[in-house]
Amino acid sequence: MRFHRENTLAVLIDVQERLFPHIFKHEEMAKRTGILIQGLKALNVPIMVTEQYVKGLGSTIPELNPYITDLKRHEKMSFSCCGSESFLDELIHSKKKEIILFGIEAHVCVLQTFLDMQNRGLNVVIIEDCVSSRKQSDKEIAIHRMRQEGARISSSESILFELCKEAGSDTFKEISRLVK
Repeated sequence: MRFHRENTLAVLIDVQERLFPHIFKHEEMAKRTGILIQGLKALNVPIMVTEQYVKGLGSTIPELNPYITDLKRHEKMSFSCCGSESFLDELIHSKKKEIILFGIEAHVCVLQTFLDMQNRGLNVVIIEDCVSSRKQSDKEIAIHRMRQEGARISSSESILFELCKEAGSDTFKEISRLVK
């Protein structure tokens, strides 16, 4: 299935200050996630942001703040984003059926959000280079489980060019600049 930007919404899940330094390959993930967010914004794909228990885990990491200052943040206690009433209301109101998921931790919040979204009939793609967990094995197991459950797995660069569709536009040039 091909994703189309007019039907797509992205979700940045819980990339927060106190947990992030303990995440497997966190510096690489932060860089790829920043590129993905900038590319999604260039494509005018709406982005939702969640933060798990801010009092304990802090806010979204400072490296991403320049790209998300204009975005509403949904604080949640449930592991699945769909357990947050404000998040679910915005998701339903968006009427988007193609969802891009990325964030942490792959084996907890990303996995449970994927399962709940899939059960709602949404088409979900997991951006493998923009998800992680504290342990590499937990990330690998989560990606394997999501594949078993029917998840589509992609990379940040691949999904950006898929949504762009063709070369030659200013958006294409912006995405090309970002991924270099």
